[in-house]
Amino acid sequence: MNIESFFNRIWYGRLTIWAVLLWPLSLLFALLAKLNALLFQLKIKHSTRLPVPVVVVGNITVGGTGKTPLTIYLAQQLTQLGWQVGIISRGYARSGDDRHTPLAVTVDSDPAVVGDEPLLLARATQVPVFVARQRASAGQALLAAHPAVNVLLCDDGLQHYALARDIELCVIDAARGLGNGLRLPAGPLREPRGRLGQVSAVVLNGKPDVDLLGELYPPQFVMQLAASACYQLHHPEIKRHAADFASESLTAMVGMGNPARFFATLRGLNYQFIEQAMPDHHAFCAADLPASGAIMVTEKDAVKLAALNLMADGDRIWVLPVTAQIEPNLADWLQATLSAITEYQNGR
Repeated sequence: MNIESFFNRIWYGRLTIWAVLLWPLSLLFALLAKLNALLFQLKIKHSTRLPVPVVVVGNITVGGTGKTPLTIYLAQQLTQLGWQVGIISRGYARSGDDRHTPLAVTVDSDPAVVGDEPLLLARATQVPVFVARQRASAGQALLAAHPAVNVLLCDDGLQHYALARDIELCVIDAARGLGNGLRLPAGPLREPRGRLGQVSAVVLNGKPDVDLLGELYPPQFVMQLAASACYQLHHPEIKRHAADFASESLTAMVGMGNPARFFATLRGLNYQFIEQAMPDHHAFCAADLPASGAIMVTEKDAVKLAALNLMADGDRIWVLPVTAQIEPNLADWLQATLSAITEYQNGR
């Protein structure tokens, strides 16, 4: 069991002795996080405000909740509505000597240099994407290179108060919820549950079995990730469905914060497979591939695997794309909110 699986069992299972033992550290973490937020509120620490509206897509828990497919959905929908969209990101798990320097992400970028999620965002949306450790620096560089951009989506960064924001969208995995409700490291919470009452809107990834918001009343949307046919890694025009794998073994290989969600999606499509879970943002190599049979991966992992020299092994790898479907219409709500913000800013 790796460290990620160990903590997931603590955070999303029954209350254990480990959570009790880690609780004093959670108090310290909460105190430091509160102090950091207070320093920004008192303007002792500086927040950079960019000249266009900034929409932060983040979460209050550790691990994958579905921020990337939501960001893709927002970029595509806002583009269709006439906005000039740009995306900024820290580019988690980037390599390189200078991660503070803003870097443009192109469809041909190396995922090890720019990060897997930014590369997927650039390929899926075709809008400008910049990464930097300081997201405000990424935004400034993007706007300098693309002055027509009039709205920025920030992939992750709900707790990155050094970047001023106009709209906050908090994504929650409906299946896992807020776990045991404790702060890091005893639980998965980066911020307290009450933070949900301060965000602009909450997006639930899936339909929850219980009311996760309770007395908190931000606008609420439900996102479903739809999937159907998969495509071959090196030949995207070649597609398959679950029945096409009936005569061969299939391994579902995934490196994400919540691999169970990917496995559940595959089961819902009637795939039969062997599970192979890796840590989030895992740097895949050829040795990770099973010796035989077909392999199913997410689009996020596919961008890293495509960068490897896999030769014939690449034909064994199949990619399952997902598309966000959101009710009620989040794009219309965001369009109205952004228009009001822009009108107010132009009138000042």
